Amino acid sequence: MKLIVQIPCFNEEKTLPSVIETIPKKIDGVESIEVLVIDDGSTDNTVGVAKDLGVTHILRLEGNRGLAKAFRAGLEYAIDLRADIIVNTDGDNQYAGADIPKLIAPILEGRADIVVGCRGGLQNEHFPLWKRCLQVVGSSLIRRITRLNVSDAVSGFRALNRRSAGELNIVSDFSYTIEMLVHASVKKFRVASVPIDTNPKTRDSRLFKSVPQFLFLSLSTLLRVYVMYRPLVVFQVLGILLLLLGLIPIVKFVAYYYLGEGQGHIQSLVLGGAFATVGVFTVLIGVVADLINFNRRLIEQVLLNQKKIEDRIRNLEKK
Repeated sequence: MKLIVQIPCFNEEKTLPSVIETIPKKIDGVESIEVLVIDDGSTDNTVGVAKDLGVTHILRLEGNRGLAKAFRAGLEYAIDLRADIIVNTDGDNQYAGADIPKLIAPILEGRADIVVGCRGGLQNEHFPLWKRCLQVVGSSLIRRITRLNVSDAVSGFRALNRRSAGELNIVSDFSYTIEMLVHASVKKFRVASVPIDTNPKTRDSRLFKSVPQFLFLSLSTLLRVYVMYRPLVVFQVLGILLLLLGLIPIVKFVAYYYLGEGQGHIQSLVLGGAFATVGVFTVLIGVVADLINFNRRLIEQVLLNQKKIEDRIRNLEKK
């Protein structure tokens, strides 16, 4: 059983030593533990520090591509390295490396494909109150939408088995955390949540500049990803709502018409017809979007099969 701990980094030369030093050297049930540092276009000495610390693998990306793309690039690289379990942790030393055995335990026991570390919600003293409240409320919303029992939906401290890591397709530019859960829900992956510890804050977040920006980016990502994976549900609900809105003025016109007063309420018929027409077209768009979604799944399956063939070829070449 091979474990790779990946650490996406952007100018983390000061905190990287603390992150790597706390990664366990031995874990029961794991034969090999290796560290992968993903340099996301750092302009400081992050790579040099990683080399001095004896990091096993260093993946350097061209320019600063963002956390989501760095995360995905790390998964692909770790899969190529034949990792059985991949743990993702941040380079700012937010998460306690000593909790890695606890994080991967559900995977080792065969109870989960993906495990998310819960940072404690309202009880976490390392975060300001507003951040704790947003974490709890946001996680509750995402939990309802995805129907996954995850207490901390935006936690970046995660463990994945090889199968789930290989089937994830992260397309967001903002963050992988929300999209990953929606994808896991659609793919029927077994997702578990375990309590973890966090370290005192070392710097401000680079993902967002303000709370409103964070909320906007998170909600827009959730909406976009949910529409991408469940388009028929979204467009059907929206279309039915428009149809119902259209029926109200139409029924009003019909009622007046039978009372002999229809002439003065023709605008109700026009308005209702407009809403009803848009509603019908919205439902039809949902059907087309669902067909596109089905085609996307077929493409994903083809890519997955291609990866399996490439893995077999590599294994044959090694023999």
